[in-house]
Amino acid sequence: MFAIVRTGGKQYRVAAGDKIVVEKLEGEAGAAVSLSDVLLAGDGTELKSVEGLVVSAEIVAQGRGEKIIVFKKRRRHNYRRRNGHRQYHTILKITAIGDHKAPAKTKAAKAETPAAAEA
Repeated sequence: MFAIVRTGGKQYRVAAGDKIVVEKLEGEAGAAVSLSDVLLAGDGTELKSVEGLVVSAEIVAQGRGEKIIVFKKRRRHNYRRRNGHRQYHTILKITAIGDHKAPAKTKAAKAETPAAAEA
């Protein structure tokens, strides 16, 4: 099974067991993360409903990317600026695809059921 998820303004095609590098997410290594912004899901050539679908992942590491040099220059004006930048990123390992979130209606219905049983 595969899914396309959106995080950090980018889209990723993931399957169980994949490792992906995404924009920085809060959390420590070993923490569980759920990606709820699922755009598409399928199994082979069949597409599945994405309503309430959640992709579960585990944070493998927090890190920084390669250094990018930003150099600005204006000819004949003695203007030169050199800056470096290293973007923060998070490495995720996808653990499961297809965990559905329980809708709020279901939780409310379960809360009412024990109250009716006591009365």
